[in-house]
Amino acid sequence: MTTTSPQGRTELLRPDGRPVRVLVVDDEPSITALLSMALRYEGWQIRSAADGQGAVRTAHEFRPDVVVLDTMLPDMDGLSVLGRLRCELPDVPVLFLTAGDAAEDRVAGLTAGGDDCVAKPFGVEEVVARLRGLIRRSGAADRRSDSVLVVGDLTLDEDSHEVTRGGVAIHLTATEFELLRFLMRNPRRVLSKAQILDRVWSYDFGGQANIVELYISYLRRKIDAGRDPMIHTRRGAGYLIKPAAT
Repeated sequence: MTTTSPQGRTELLRPDGRPVRVLVVDDEPSITALLSMALRYEGWQIRSAADGQGAVRTAHEFRPDVVVLDTMLPDMDGLSVLGRLRCELPDVPVLFLTAGDAAEDRVAGLTAGGDDCVAKPFGVEEVVARLRGLIRRSGAADRRSDSVLVVGDLTLDEDSHEVTRGGVAIHLTATEFELLRFLMRNPRRVLSKAQILDRVWSYDFGGQANIVELYISYLRRKIDAGRDPMIHTRRGAGYLIKPAAT
């Protein structure tokens, strides 16, 4: 659900009309305070934690719609925290805050199951924009009217976020779902890495187009594993989805 604030911003709300909930996890008080102030300005409810144990405990109580998670915490690393969070909240989107701009740090976070990464120092506006994208893609807010996409024996319900192939349910993360939705909205059309980055991640990821390859591989394992393939690569051009050969 969305509404417009007196300041002219489009506000995201939960489907039940309550504010979106965000958990901010960082051991630097200045960063936590800065992000909390900016996110409250969006009209969201904010809770914070300064270490991994506190993050897990707060997530259990608060049930956030999205998590901002530092990769380096005093008691455990962010990847370990992510694993514990996902045991209880398997679908909650996670935005990692990394200490540097190294591509390997970003890819490590995404490979572990994170949905996005921002390197420190960061712009608050960028963090807010990416969180809004994650919240929309996860279905926590801004739900659209019923719409089912069908390609061959693969179906995707844009409202319920249910995906099936041949009647068998397939569980996808928020980012995997958005990538598949983009492919299925353009069946038999070759989509370039640049187009996918722009549509699914809403930015060019610092030129790290290999993140598209990574998520295409994730989709293939879930959509095509043990079946006739539907997701295809056109070398030097991009990717497409089409019904499996009969």
